[in-house]
Amino acid sequence: MKSFQKEILLPAYRRGFHLVTEEILAHIPEIKSIEIGIFHVFIQHTSASLTINENADPTVRKDFESHINKMVPEDAPYYRHNYEGSDDMPAHIKSSMMGSSVSIPITHGKLNMGVWQGIYLCEHRNHGGSRRLVLTAMGN
Repeated sequence: MKSFQKEILLPAYRRGFHLVTEEILAHIPEIKSIEIGIFHVFIQHTSASLTINENADPTVRKDFESHINKMVPEDAPYYRHNYEGSDDMPAHIKSSMMGSSVSIPITHGKLNMGVWQGIYLCEHRNHGGSRRLVLTAMGN
């Protein structure tokens, strides 16, 4: 069994949903040495998240941002946690809804995702800054 783990820092992205598959893979070429295994990506933040979805049409990512902002609005009168701005508490809720990690099978040294799938960084803050990810690849 082979295992590899790295911590990487993604640059600051504007608020929204960003396709980061290739950027992540550039940091862990060791995946190529795994015939069968699993790749796990974990984000070490509570106001950004990860998900897997459409990798071709950028309007999907724009629609994600529009929809989730309707689902979780800013400045709700019942929010108590608002010390860091009106986008802070909604960012925490969105992060929990979307999730802090994704796991993807590795087959023949490549991520075994559907042809239209990619990894999204979901930036829920107006000025979230750089984001730290833990990448773990395991397999034979």
